[in-house]
Amino acid sequence: MRFWDASAIVPLLVEEASSPACSALVREDARVVVWWGTIVECTSALMRRVRDGVLDRQGERLSERILSELKEVWVEILPREDLRSFTLRILRTHPLRASDSLQLGAALWWCGGLPEGREFICLDRRLREAASAEGFTVVPEEPLPG
Repeated sequence: MRFWDASAIVPLLVEEASSPACSALVREDARVVVWWGTIVECTSALMRRVRDGVLDRQGERLSERILSELKEVWVEILPREDLRSFTLRILRTHPLRASDSLQLGAALWWCGGLPEGREFICLDRRLREAASAEGFTVVPEEPLPG
């Protein structure tokens, strides 16, 4: 079981340079753990691609169907007070945006604050650095393009 940031979920929904690597990771272990807001972040990414003309209507429908199927099987970390405490500490420790701090806070809550040996799947450079500093094994080892 691995924690997935939204940045690594999006390549499962739309074709990007990092899609093959992210697809291989989910095939290795399909037990995906995500933050409650991941569906919002992924939908935002999809709609941005639609508005920018990168994703057509057919692609949008396919991507939304894949996202819906993923949501049916992933484990979702819900908002709670002790998770907010992790997140506030993260904001004081790492230069992250609020949404990224919530992702990392959810991952820390998921592992009971003991990230050693736990994998954090992420493509965002700042969030990768913060997750690594917190003690997660960040996957992939090297950031992927896209």
